[in-house]
Amino acid sequence: MKVRVWEYDVPESARPDVERVYGAQGDWARLFAGSPGFLGTELFASTSEPGRYLTVDRFTDEAAWRAFLAEHREAYDALDAECESMTTGERELAD
Repeated sequence: MKVRVWEYDVPESARPDVERVYGAQGDWARLFAGSPGFLGTELFASTSEPGRYLTVDRFTDEAAWRAFLAEHREAYDALDAECESMTTGERELAD
């Protein structure tokens, strides 16, 4: 299985948007669903650090993730650019 984990710092004003866009039924999950190897997305909010979120994206394997990127890179980059203003920091924790 291929698991991608990202951590985000989100200002209070953007939290509802982040929860909508990054959640299991959000824009990212809908984009990833274009891959037959996509298994799901989860969004976690920290209970000890308000505004800290983790996303966990799962694909069947590395090949499925790479195939998704090859086919949907333009849409991936466009959504990433749209979401940039929602966070004050982001870190890739696992890829």
